[in-house]
Amino acid sequence: MAHLNGGYAYSEELGAAAAARNVVEYLVQRYPSAGYEEWLTRVISGRVLLNGIPASPDAILLPGQKLVWRRPPWEEPEVPLAFAVLYHDEFLLAVAKPTGLPTTPGGGLFMENTLLTLVRRRYSDANPLHRLGRGTSGAVLFARAPGTFAKVSQAWSRREVLKRYRVLVVGSPATDEFDIDVPIGKVPHTFLKTVHAAVPDNDVTAKTAQSHVRVLERRGDHSLVDVQIVTGRPHQIRIHMAAAGHPLVGDPLYGLGGIPLTGSQIPPGGVGYFLHSAFLGFSHPVTKKWIEITCFPPPILRTTIQTHKEVPTSLNKSGVY
Repeated sequence: MAHLNGGYAYSEELGAAAAARNVVEYLVQRYPSAGYEEWLTRVISGRVLLNGIPASPDAILLPGQKLVWRRPPWEEPEVPLAFAVLYHDEFLLAVAKPTGLPTTPGGGLFMENTLLTLVRRRYSDANPLHRLGRGTSGAVLFARAPGTFAKVSQAWSRREVLKRYRVLVVGSPATDEFDIDVPIGKVPHTFLKTVHAAVPDNDVTAKTAQSHVRVLERRGDHSLVDVQIVTGRPHQIRIHMAAAGHPLVGDPLYGLGGIPLTGSQIPPGGVGYFLHSAFLGFSHPVTKKWIEITCFPPPILRTTIQTHKEVPTSLNKSGVY
């Protein structure tokens, strides 16, 4: 349901880049979703503070000042407010996130209608170890102790966590199994400043990205695939499948080549595609026991023929069936 939240105070300590700049001009560049006149109104109304005092419109900024924008309460869009527990102990928690629910606050729209808010009402010590896009469903892992968070984060960085996704893509891949290693970086966008997308190897923003794809079922114009990601770049599966010539069915942002669709003003948090986090496998940070967390996919991402298991339940630590 739609929800009127309690507002939010955006706070930052100004750096050298803000020196000698007018407060309104700085805010227009810092938060470009609003123009000069809107920011001028916000400053005049006393919603922008410098070192705890309402700023004047002609204030000149200095490095080290604390700038706060007190955003008044706003109505957040309707989202499915539910989750299911997949695994829990005193150190870890894994839950199933529904499509449409943001993992954490962000995008200027969501602050309280998020998975994090829902989970913390029941598990106040939970901190997410990763995020799924708003349109992505499936398993999300949380840490319940500071030491646990650090250890699992390090394992994630060392690529010791197995991550498999169920995906519905356009077309029919030429082979049943293949790898994608297209670099991912940032490109200009007509609505946002930049978005993550496929870029050439020599692009200054390029970062290595690796995905392994296995076709589960061919459905004429569409295919159901299993994707194991070795790296975890933003929107990696959406970008990689599009770069391989098979964009996600319903993806409002990424088209052929793994770049934004021409003229698209949909942010990465848009929904409409079919992507599900089906499996996480990792060594428990405390007990060292190998943990496998599975999350059954929604109907459209289930196989209709019984030639494959719905979700891998017995992977070795190299990720091989």
